[in-house]
Amino acid sequence: MKIRYNAPVTLTFALISATVLLLDQLFGLHLISTFFIVPGKGGFDPTFAPGYLRLVTHIIGHVGWQHLLGNFSIILLIGPILEEKYGSSSLLVMILLTALITGLLNVLFFPTALLGASGVAFMMILLVSFTNIRSGDVPLTFILILLFYLAREVMNSLQTNQISEFAHIVGGFCGSLFGFLKPRR
Repeated sequence: MKIRYNAPVTLTFALISATVLLLDQLFGLHLISTFFIVPGKGGFDPTFAPGYLRLVTHIIGHVGWQHLLGNFSIILLIGPILEEKYGSSSLLVMILLTALITGLLNVLFFPTALLGASGVAFMMILLVSFTNIRSGDVPLTFILILLFYLAREVMNSLQTNQISEFAHIVGGFCGSLFGFLKPRR
C-alpha cells in the first residue's frame, strides 16, 4: 500500500496555506498582512498592483491555526470528492472564481478586511450536494443544506464578531451556481 496525492488542487491549497501561516508565525515575516488580506470598502488602492492579487490570495492567509484548521477540515473532507466528480482543473477554476467574487464584493460593500478560505469551504459545502444529481432534479440534500446554512449564517451575522458571514453566503451562492451550471465530468 502506498500514499497517493489523490486530490492535487485540494492538497496543494492546504499545504500552501499551512506553509504561509507557519512561515509567518515562525519568522514574523508579515506575509499574511502584506499579501493575503483584502481591505474593506474604501481601503482598496487601485494604483497598488499587489492589491489586485489579494482579491484572490486572501483565501491562502489565515489568522491562526484554529482558523486554518476550521476551514481546511471542511476543504480536505469535501475537496477530494469534488475533484473526483468535477476534475482538478474545474475545481481550481471554481475556487479562484469564488475567491475573486468574495474579494471584489468585500472591497465594494464591506468596511472590514477579508482573510481566509471560509468562502471556498462554503462553496464546497453547497457544491458537494450536487455530486449525484440527475438531469432535471434538485437534490433534497441541497435544499436542506441551503436552509440550514442560510439560517445559521443569518443568525451569526446578528452577532458582533470578526467573521465574514457575507463571504460564507457568497461562497455558498457560488457553489450553488456551479452545481446547477457545471456538469460532472
